[in-house]
Amino acid sequence: MFDILFVVIFGLSGRVLTKDTDTKGRFSSPVLDVTEKELIIERNQTLQLNCRGRWELHWILPSGVPKVYHGTQIEETRCGRKNNQYCSRLTLSPALAQHTGSYRCRYRQKQRKQASVYVYITDSQQPFVKMQSENPDVVYMKKGEPLVFPCRVTNPDAKVSFVKFPFHRLAPDYRNIIWNSRHGFTIRSPTLMDNGLYSCETTVNGVKYSNKFLTHRPVTKILDVYLNSTGLVHTLQGQMLALNCTVTAEWNARVSISWTYPQKANGSATIIRRISRSQANMLFYSVLTIPKLSKADRGLYKCHVTSGPSKRETNTTVIVYDQPFIRLKHRDGSVVQASAGQKSFRLTPKLRAFPEPEVIWLKDGMAAAERCSRYHVDGFSLVIRDVAKEDAGIYTILTGIQQYGLYENLTITLVVNVKPQIGEKTVSSQQTRTVQRGSRQALHCTSHGVPPPQIQWLWHPCPPKGLS
Repeated sequence: MFDILFVVIFGLSGRVLTKDTDTKGRFSSPVLDVTEKELIIERNQTLQLNCRGRWELHWILPSGVPKVYHGTQIEETRCGRKNNQYCSRLTLSPALAQHTGSYRCRYRQKQRKQASVYVYITDSQQPFVKMQSENPDVVYMKKGEPLVFPCRVTNPDAKVSFVKFPFHRLAPDYRNIIWNSRHGFTIRSPTLMDNGLYSCETTVNGVKYSNKFLTHRPVTKILDVYLNSTGLVHTLQGQMLALNCTVTAEWNARVSISWTYPQKANGSATIIRRISRSQANMLFYSVLTIPKLSKADRGLYKCHVTSGPSKRETNTTVIVYDQPFIRLKHRDGSVVQASAGQKSFRLTPKLRAFPEPEVIWLKDGMAAAERCSRYHVDGFSLVIRDVAKEDAGIYTILTGIQQYGLYENLTITLVVNVKPQIGEKTVSSQQTRTVQRGSRQALHCTSHGVPPPQIQWLWHPCPPKGLS
């Protein structure tokens, strides 16, 4: 009778437990089959963790576990009374010291919902999680941030000393210097005095082990960024393009240079980097080269520079022509006008050409610059200083790209306007002449100017006597 009663009670208990497990409010976060916050196992043992939840599950493993590791196995199943839950079993065999760390189970779609356990995998021959070579690891000092020396251990009870070179032991005071077996040593408020070489040391079975760290305070100030080519870059299809991005930064700066350009997805460019030092600064070079340009390579080229939080960039636009050309047109018609006495006058036609052509100006068939010292060529314009009447004439611009056998000429007629002047005015007397009444007089007016002036005579009667 007692045996029957025991079976009935046990069955009811099992039904109640199952009902509670399937309750809608449970598993808002995944649940592990271990309740402890940390586990301790020995090297070469098997680590097995089970996780259950309401949605699909995903494991996050410590960085020391390779993404592809033959000893890692994950089994996914549906579970619960109505198979409405998800179960996942992680098996790690053999477990090694470097696998020490936090094992997290989370939902695939709700990544903040997770359960975790920290696992120590003890190894008397590897007390530190990371096996270190002879060279120390670099620990970067950042303003306003704690300085962490990540000498994690495989046994939470390990006795670890913190030493600053050469022989200065630093005892944890848990205010500024803190020891944590999962993280290592932390200096909460580091100063410039904390720069140096450090060592985490422990002794196991009479053998001394250590992790060494060298602090480095990164410099991030970028002084200047510039390209070897400013403005637009004009080039021909089939030619080579070379853009040099030069960065000037402070000593000890670590600079990253990257490019964006039209054909980046196709990898049409090769990029070479170089570093040099001057007395005061560091110089970083990044040279982008495209050996044979196509029309698809035209567009915007940007050089991006980062140094810690500092960012700078510079850019240029590349124009790729199919073939060389010269296009020469009048700007203001074939006849232009200037005025005698002007300080300067510029003859500037519309000229577009690539490559840049040779330019010669002629005046009335002779080289302009040889005819008068007041003429000089500026780019492809002819500048006339102190314009005079004799500057009027026919000007011809000769353009040519000898390499490709391209030549274009254009003729411009310059008219120099001269202010009208009366010749007699310069020699006439200012005194009034008296002539006999009824006599015949001839008055002469000689004028000149460009264009020819028109002459008009006006009669001004003498004032009556007594009013003068």
